[in-house]
Amino acid sequence: QVQLVESGGGSVQAGGQLRLSCAASGHTFSHSAMGWFRQAPGKEREFVAAIHWSGGMTYYTNSVKGRFTISRASDENRGYLQMNSLQPDDTAVYYCAAGSYTDYQGAYELWGRGTQVTVSS
Repeated sequence: QVQLVESGGGSVQAGGQLRLSCAASGHTFSHSAMGWFRQAPGKEREFVAAIHWSGGMTYYTNSVKGRFTISRASDENRGYLQMNSLQPDDTAVYYCAAGSYTDYQGAYELWGRGTQVTVSS
């Protein structure tokens, strides 16, 4: 019963911050990269950030560089996305996923069900 579960979403004012968590059951994060994606209503799901299984390499989409930080626990079964200086354009459902270290959605075989992030101006 391998699952990913996101938490930590909510509503904040522009300039605020949130920390999203992704909890994995079993060995989901063992030697698997963790990625974060987001999807706004009427838009396609887009890549946000990824972290290698070792935690030593990270990658971000340009729009969140300098504002978001991806990390994971040493046990490889919990990941985080710290989001600072949030803007209305960050409003979306955020998903965590497990798979290969890439921004290609098709390389992630396991997905959480998402957590809503709403940023008001």
